Amino acid sequence: MWAFVAKALLAGAMIAAIAEIGRRLPTAAALIASLPLVSILGMIFLWYARPDVENMARHAGATFWYVIPSLPMFLVIPALLRGGMGFWPSLLIGCVLTIILYLAMMQLGPRFGLRL
Repeated sequence: MWAFVAKALLAGAMIAAIAEIGRRLPTAAALIASLPLVSILGMIFLWYARPDVENMARHAGATFWYVIPSLPMFLVIPALLRGGMGFWPSLLIGCVLTIILYLAMMQLGPRFGLRL
């Protein structure tokens, strides 16, 4: 239980730090947010809980393929905001697009030999 609480606090601290940095230095916060810190921490925690080479390799490989469908969101949201749409509708549309692309990846990936 304590390990879960520690993980949650660490993740929350990372998000809070990015938000605070973003108030003053949006580009620096974007750079920090783009780092695969969550993925790295997730792999460390996963390895600690289950040190299995094949499991870790599969996890890391699947993470790569799931990053790809999330990227268009970061183009759609700024385009919608600059086009005059409000923040919340833009965010919602970006998230829905990402979910649709995730579902597409889950359906199409195995057809191309990806183990997701």
